[in-house]
Amino acid sequence: MTRALLHAKHIQSFYDQSQVIFDIELLIHPGETLGLLGRNGMGKTTLIKSLLGLKSIQAGEVSFNGQKINGLSPDKIARLGLAIVPEGRQVFPNLTVLEHMTAFTAKRNDALIQWDAVSVFELFPRLKERQHHLGSQLSGGEQQMLAIGRALVTNPKLLILDEATEGLAPLIREEIWSCLKLLRQRGQSLIIVDKYVNRLVEIADRHVILERGQVAWSGSSEELSKDTSLWSRYLGV
Repeated sequence: MTRALLHAKHIQSFYDQSQVIFDIELLIHPGETLGLLGRNGMGKTTLIKSLLGLKSIQAGEVSFNGQKINGLSPDKIARLGLAIVPEGRQVFPNLTVLEHMTAFTAKRNDALIQWDAVSVFELFPRLKERQHHLGSQLSGGEQQMLAIGRALVTNPKLLILDEATEGLAPLIREEIWSCLKLLRQRGQSLIIVDKYVNRLVEIADRHVILERGQVAWSGSSEELSKDTSLWSRYLGV
């Protein structure tokens, strides 16, 4: 079996004296798509922050592409090829679409696909039409496309998407799902956090469900599709 791209081992994390993450293990291989699921407040965001160096862990280890990364600063982790499309988009209101693409572009010789502004505009033609618009002038859906494009031009080895379809109109949401399917087909490693389980099982290879900061269940899309009792028990759908 190929070496794991990301391996989080026995992660524990606290906010002050309150423990939020309990002994979580997470594994993803190159080219794999993982669905990270759970109700709000179950630890998904804290776990993601722990992987990205945005939150210190009190126990355990995170390795990425064979290198231990917990303890590294977020910018150093990002340079290793770990990128996020954050919840809430967080685009820069005073930069144009093209300026976002230019500022974040990073060439990686070992990247499967070399993304740049041109290829992102092919993926999202709407962004090409609005390439000279400021971030503040874009609709919510366009800002989400920009957030994805901004992450892609860093040419990440692993891309994490945190609630990428949250609050979007149905047509835009479908466009985002089509984008994620294309990325998976192209071999991009992905961790997707989303509440639309019925769509995630169409894309992801495996899923991990968090409950109160612990892994309550893990398995394949086929297993999750067949056992819909898991959906109501852990996801409230």
